Amino acid sequence: MENGWKDLIQVGLSIREDTVSSVTLLRRLNNHSRKNQIYRVFREVARAVRTMVLLRYLSDPQLREQITRATNKAEAYNGYTKWLHFGGDGYLRSRDPELQEKAVKFLDLTANSIIFSTTVDMTDTLRQMAAQGWELSPDDIAALSPHRRGNVLRFGDYDITTLHIPPGPYDSALRSPADGL
Repeated sequence: MENGWKDLIQVGLSIREDTVSSVTLLRRLNNHSRKNQIYRVFREVARAVRTMVLLRYLSDPQLREQITRATNKAEAYNGYTKWLHFGGDGYLRSRDPELQEKAVKFLDLTANSIIFSTTVDMTDTLRQMAAQGWELSPDDIAALSPHRRGNVLRFGDYDITTLHIPPGPYDSALRSPADGL
């Protein structure tokens, strides 16, 4: 295995110097991988790194909290896009990779557009509340989610005759009444 470490360093230098392509490297690592010494060294390094990350995760409550928050955000977005992709229960029906990629991109575009619109509406509402004297704490605002479903009419009729009219300028800053809202 010790010679493998030298090979591992050589692979790392080749990647850094851009003298080996990722396709070539993956092909070499995949070719009879169990017998390939470089593959075995990479596998051992990956196991060591995975163990270190797991130990850090178990011993660091802040890291666990950070990972949980990030995972919850990702899951909320995934659940939202699944809810939006109501036709076909969220499954990609085509076997054509190009059509699958288009479907995923269109779904992401739709979800992000709705999330943006919801965020603009929520910001406007928060501004109105602040103007009326409501006290808005940063913790309360941080708890809001743009993945709301109540404002989305999936089966509604939409008037698209005014889509060609560009919206006016939008100020994204949320200011308190003391800042001159």
